[in-house]
Amino acid sequence: MTSTRLVIGLVAAVLCSALIISSPNAVQAAPEGQPEMRAAMDHLREAQKNLESASHDKGGHRAKALQHVRQAMAEVQLGIQYDDRH
Repeated sequence: MTSTRLVIGLVAAVLCSALIISSPNAVQAAPEGQPEMRAAMDHLREAQKNLESASHDKGGHRAKALQHVRQAMAEVQLGIQYDDRH
C-alpha cells in the first residue's frame, strides 16, 4: 500500500512539473540538458520496473499505478520535447 502511495505521489509531482514546463507563461530559456526532467524519467523507469516485478495480487491498484507511471513517462517526454523546441 505504501509503495502505491509513493508511486502515485511521484506521478503527481512529475505531472505537475511537466505542466509547469509546458505553461505558455513559463520563462523562455535556451535549450538545456533538462537534468530534472531526465531524472524524473529515470525515477519513473525505476518505478515501472518495480511495479512490473511486484506480485499481481493488489486489487487492481498495481496495474492502475503502472498505467499512471506510463502516462507520466509520456508527459515527461512531451515536456522535454516541448522545451527543446521552445
